[in-house]
Amino acid sequence: MGEYQEKVETLKTLKEIAEKLNEGMEMKETLHEVLHMLMDVTGFHSAWIYFIEKDGSYELMAEVSLPEALAKHQKQLMCQNDCYCINRYTKGSLQSATNIINCKRIETAIEEKLGDTEGITHHATVPLQACKRTFGLLNVAAKGKVTFTQEELNLLESIALQIGTAIQRMKLVQNEQQHALLEERNRLAQDLHDSVNQMLFSVSLTAKAARQMTSDQNLGEMIDFIQHLSQDALIEMRSLIWQLRPRGLEKGFTTAIEEYAQLLGLRCNLSLLGCIEMDHSHNETLFRVCQEALNNCQKHAEVEEVEVKLEQSKDTLEMKIIDHGKGFQYDEQMSLPSLGLKGMSDRIQRAGGTFCIHSELGKGTTIHVKVPFSQERKGSS
Repeated sequence: MGEYQEKVETLKTLKEIAEKLNEGMEMKETLHEVLHMLMDVTGFHSAWIYFIEKDGSYELMAEVSLPEALAKHQKQLMCQNDCYCINRYTKGSLQSATNIINCKRIETAIEEKLGDTEGITHHATVPLQACKRTFGLLNVAAKGKVTFTQEELNLLESIALQIGTAIQRMKLVQNEQQHALLEERNRLAQDLHDSVNQMLFSVSLTAKAARQMTSDQNLGEMIDFIQHLSQDALIEMRSLIWQLRPRGLEKGFTTAIEEYAQLLGLRCNLSLLGCIEMDHSHNETLFRVCQEALNNCQKHAEVEEVEVKLEQSKDTLEMKIIDHGKGFQYDEQMSLPSLGLKGMSDRIQRAGGTFCIHSELGKGTTIHVKVPFSQERKGSS
């Protein structure tokens, strides 16, 4: 009777896991809750999920009850360096639930005396996949447990399949939301162009005509001010429309940047090294960063010329935006001094890259970004 009741409770929890995955919309929150439920049904100690890209880069998406040694320093050991399971996954040799001989991260924690490992030395690892797509790994560990039975691995594999299917569904929903957002931005850009942009253009023309009709000096100066103000507002509006819907980006990154620089009244010297090939995501990310940098050059650097260098190596896209303008004091130990720079940094970090800035008063500013590049994900430039 006890064994029967245990199986009933297990099936009940599995049903609850399936329902949670089916209802979940926020990726990390859902995965975190499911791991807690998984620990309840299996009695294991710790679990964590990695999302892994084809180039081997990875992100810790969810975890529960990590031992002290792995949780220390904001889970630094879990988010850096390589490990056996991720290496096997990347090489394609990890196709089903399996025992990992030992945990390399635990080994490192012991060597560096990072804290209590709570008796964990090994873990089971299960690929997260759905419809021939793979997303990452589910790892499960328990105190003193060095081998997982085939029945336990089968259970983990069935749950991992549910998780993989849910991940695919949530990614599809996210793509739909992004598409809807893009359509809304395009609609707003068109509305701004058709209404506010045309009104500002009319104000500028009217002021110009009024200036020619008066000889009164004071009135003329006021009209001149209105005309200049409307022209400045027109430039700002066109810049905003560009930010909502970049014109020319479908023709490639370089064309879009040259046209945007021209809109701002800047001469842009572009240099390319390597065969520049970018997927849509990299195209959008680097364009937005360069766009904000050009805005800063036009508003703050007081320059008429800017240099943009783009280089692609085997696994990296690298971009530098250089001006020789006013510059500013910047300490790398301090937070970024403006929302624009913070936004650029956040975009690059979301793409898995690095963002650096160097600036000196009177000597100009250089923005240097790198994002990972995979030959398998390349698209048109």
